[in-house]
Amino acid sequence: PFFPRLESLNEPKIWEHWSGYLSAPRYQYSALFEYYAIRNSVAVFDTSPLFKYRFAGPDATAFLARVLTRNILTCRVGQAQYTIWCNEAGFVVEDGVILRLAENEYFLTAAEPNLRYFSDLVGDAAVTIEDISADYGMLAVQGPHSRTVLAQLTDAVQDLRYFRLTRTELAGVPVILSRTGYTGDLGFELWIPATEALIVWDALFAAGQGYNILMMGTRALKMARVEAGLLLLDVDFSSARFAWTDAQRETPDELGLGWMLNKLDQDDRAFIGRSAIEAERKEKKSRWRTVGLAVDFHAYEKIHRDAGIMPPKDGVFHEETYSIYGQDGAYVGYATSYLYSSLLKRHIALAKLPPSLAQPGQEVLLEIMVIHKPVKVLARVVDMPFYNPERKTS
Repeated sequence: PFFPRLESLNEPKIWEHWSGYLSAPRYQYSALFEYYAIRNSVAVFDTSPLFKYRFAGPDATAFLARVLTRNILTCRVGQAQYTIWCNEAGFVVEDGVILRLAENEYFLTAAEPNLRYFSDLVGDAAVTIEDISADYGMLAVQGPHSRTVLAQLTDAVQDLRYFRLTRTELAGVPVILSRTGYTGDLGFELWIPATEALIVWDALFAAGQGYNILMMGTRALKMARVEAGLLLLDVDFSSARFAWTDAQRETPDELGLGWMLNKLDQDDRAFIGRSAIEAERKEKKSRWRTVGLAVDFHAYEKIHRDAGIMPPKDGVFHEETYSIYGQDGAYVGYATSYLYSSLLKRHIALAKLPPSLAQPGQEVLLEIMVIHKPVKVLARVVDMPFYNPERKTS
């Protein structure tokens, strides 16, 4: 619904297809302008292409308690949760954010179509599931000045806590406002009726003029999400529905999402995949841990200077597999997302390593390309997120 405004803002005129929408990799000639808007001022991302579902009815809560891996019973009205859903084998199908709007009414976002998947699980439950993807435009308003900009349009933003939501009005249009986002920074997301989306857009960008408000494309968003240690479907993990073998599937613990089940012994839900997850933990048979890697700066400089070139530090985000080796040269794992962080001034990656090598401080060798030749560079396991400003949750 925002395309009439987006079209003129896209300076390179490059578009990508995303779930039937046109989405810009970047709006400026360099994605770094947009990245720094996220970290220093305020940036806006069009999240409309996400699939959106409404769950309602007397059994909506009980249904979601059975289908979702994270305990929805701990999510109060007016709260949001980052959640996942698994198959019976305990492998992650997908992730998303769920909003609890009322006692038995929820909105859920997902990257892939899931209407049939959820509908097939309803059985006799008194719950209706609607695809409301086309009904709402979504804008993510992110960055240190995001609250200040939105406060010009609604007072509701001032006291909204992290992962909370409220119904309010912006420029006379009823919207759902949540304190959520995919950048690891202070930020909010707006659910706007599609027919009135441009009214809110115009008001938002008018309010942000004094704060250097910018649209951001997918490249800047992905740069920020790696720094935040946030996973991306089809890059950092594959959906259990579409993977060919179990070697391509991963469990919550293997993805670093086991924290969602920290109180499993106090949780009596018979959710899908529970038995398999409990068996994995009891038998200690997790194959991987998802960890953060930081490349050793001096080692990185040396291998490039030895090759006669300057070490590249261009901020380009890479979505491809990088092999990881132990100190003895044996293959031990792989990295899925790799980035030179312009803010942190170092190369970082999301990686899969066996549990024995996944403790912070462990040293491994990451294979990168230097003038078309694979070269191993020293990297260390570090805690994630790489970047976690206090303002995100304050």
